[in-house]
Amino acid sequence: MFLGIDIGTSSVKAVLTDADGAVAASASRPCTVSRPHPLWSEQEPEDWVSAAIAAVDELAERQPTALAAVLGIGFSGQMHGAVLLGIDNRVLRPAILWNDGRSHRQCATLEESLPTLRAISGNIAMPGFTAPKLLWVAEEEPDIFAALTKVLLPKAYVRWRFTGVMVEEMSDASGTLWLDVARRGWSDDLLAATRLTRAHMPDLAEGSDAVAQLSPELARRWGMKTPPLVAGGAGDCAASAVGLGAITPGDGFLSLGTSGVLWRTTDRFLPNPAMAVHAFCHALPGVWHQMGVMLSSAASLAWAASTLGAPEADLLAPLGDAVDGPSPVAFLPYLSGERTPHNDATVRGLFAGLSAETTRDAMVQAVLEGVAFAARDNLVALGEGAPTAFDLAGGGSRSRLWARICADVLGVTIHRIEDGEVGAALGAAHLGRMAATGESPATVCRKPRRLETFTPDPARADAYSQAWLRWRRLYPLAKEFAS
Repeated sequence: MFLGIDIGTSSVKAVLTDADGAVAASASRPCTVSRPHPLWSEQEPEDWVSAAIAAVDELAERQPTALAAVLGIGFSGQMHGAVLLGIDNRVLRPAILWNDGRSHRQCATLEESLPTLRAISGNIAMPGFTAPKLLWVAEEEPDIFAALTKVLLPKAYVRWRFTGVMVEEMSDASGTLWLDVARRGWSDDLLAATRLTRAHMPDLAEGSDAVAQLSPELARRWGMKTPPLVAGGAGDCAASAVGLGAITPGDGFLSLGTSGVLWRTTDRFLPNPAMAVHAFCHALPGVWHQMGVMLSSAASLAWAASTLGAPEADLLAPLGDAVDGPSPVAFLPYLSGERTPHNDATVRGLFAGLSAETTRDAMVQAVLEGVAFAARDNLVALGEGAPTAFDLAGGGSRSRLWARICADVLGVTIHRIEDGEVGAALGAAHLGRMAATGESPATVCRKPRRLETFTPDPARADAYSQAWLRWRRLYPLAKEFAS
């Protein structure tokens, strides 16, 4: 058996997989986000640890024999978050998260002070990345910065608490703006631009490497006679790719999680910062990837449910499994700003086309379509050679309607897959398996069973193409309104 633990934004998930790579059991615990000021987004690192332990405790209660037989553990997690440690590894402040936009001014400083930043990191300096967050801390919280001894990403912090070892792997490290992505190593120039050195960084490993063992205390807690090996793991997107078998150049998937991702696996470093496309290392040796990223994907539907005062399932049910064409209402899903292709932390979402006749159903449909339109922006940003078929992952993959809308809007084939909602935790378990057994990625990272396939309907696809062009013209208005 193998265990995968995903440190998400809205929840921490743990999954057990068997010798065939199938999910045998899963458990999760919710997490809350603090927004003490406009643009801020923070979490307490201790909450991740408590949630992870509680999720595995549940597995131990439900599947004690299976959990005791775990040989390898992998961690995945939300990317970019800054956990700041001081003397005695004390947490200095709440972690600053991936969807925090406070450091947009520091991004401009980094770009101006280090002209080679994009060439080395493969990416534009964006507020979501870790490096500008640290520059913000240096300028706005100098006492905390002076006390800083180590910076860890979320999953690396939890793994340290589980093992006593501080290490980071290539996919998550790529999202810091401190990694030389082509060479897969820390960059002294990028670190110096944020007044840091390698001493502030954990050691680096590949995601499938065995980097530690579970602590004896936790092993005893969960009935394990021998502490399992722990893998380097992956950032949540790369872990999802491992879980989906997207390990060969040309493979792609669309994730409708809290944030959204359009993914393409590549055989080399292919930066495209001009379109705000992320070019990162994969969690496996010798492989890279590109991503278009949306900051509010399934989070947009969750916001609609909260605002309209109804569960998501109740909002979706009246729409059924198909719609005739675009909603008369348009929605921009920029609730936390946007990355690809705009790189805009301050823009905000909007509804357009509301009338006295507008129904709740029309607004909910517009939310689904707005996320799909943003995904089409991402597809355009990926450019020539982008995949023509995508597996659908994340919480949004539960919806047949959303899958159909995505196929029609993007003009590509969309596959709903088995276990699409646990992709990151599943991929983490696969990495734990490779670390423990030495098996190859080709053996472990098999593509999931496809439950249903959606191909574009020509009439709807044409109508959505026209609607997308109108939708794109709303961005300047949203930008002006947010300024």
